[in-house]
Amino acid sequence: MNRNFQGDDNLAALLDDYSVEVTSRDAASVAAAAATMRPGTEVFVANLPREGADVLVAAARTLKLAGLSPVPHVVARNIAGPRELGDMLARLTAEAGVERALVLGGDRDDPAGPFDAALQLIETGAFQRAGIRRIAIGCYPEGHARIPADALAGALRDKLAAAADAGLDVLLVSQFVFDAAPVVAFAEGLRRQGVAAPLRVGVAGPADRAKLIKYALRCGVGASLRVLRERSELARNVLAGETPDEILGTVADAAAARPELAITGAHFFTFGNPAGSIGWAEDVRAAALPRLRAAGAR
Repeated sequence: MNRNFQGDDNLAALLDDYSVEVTSRDAASVAAAAATMRPGTEVFVANLPREGADVLVAAARTLKLAGLSPVPHVVARNIAGPRELGDMLARLTAEAGVERALVLGGDRDDPAGPFDAALQLIETGAFQRAGIRRIAIGCYPEGHARIPADALAGALRDKLAAAADAGLDVLLVSQFVFDAAPVVAFAEGLRRQGVAAPLRVGVAGPADRAKLIKYALRCGVGASLRVLRERSELARNVLAGETPDEILGTVADAAAARPELAITGAHFFTFGNPAGSIGWAEDVRAAALPRLRAAGAR
């Protein structure tokens, strides 16, 4: 794709705040993120159904020791009860220095306990008691295959209100997007409603076919694989190993032109290949750095 220098600089600016996602039991991905990411960068750590807290805490601790900022997934349907929630959060803060968690409902059909929605977790007060004052919440600029749009919008409003009542700082992180236009429209809608929480745009990072298949076999059928089945265009892009230049470049131009949209970064779903996303993002940033420095000096 041919982009002008200003567009490249906008993309580099957007990628100044990016994160990647790995799964807690994928030791190779955790190690790759630990070895290659800039200090302080956020790494989201997915905790798959029926995984105990030990593997999540261990992965978060590895990332923290590498100078990164682990953001564990705290999934309502995976948690047996309030005591287990409190114990897990206490361990994540004490043993891994966690400062932010991604709060999700989860997509398993058989909840492990009384929780089945992220809202319930936010309302427990468990995050504050553990010393976590910052959370991330998932959102769906392109909708969800199994949840009506009005239900999604209502759930997001409720979670934002509950977080505000609890004094929690919120980052919105979108699920996979396949086109820039819905992201911009979604951000416009948020700001019209008075929502100030920043938005980080989720995209599929580059991954080759062999790594994707290996990831699928190792991790089983989870949310990411369901998305691949439901959205054939994403499957084609991921299998082809494409980078998200066009989507993120267009989003970055909109974010630069309209800072009131508060689109502040990108989040890479890595399919077992975080190094591909990290390398691409850092290459974009490095290419633009001399021009950005020169502009700052003028």
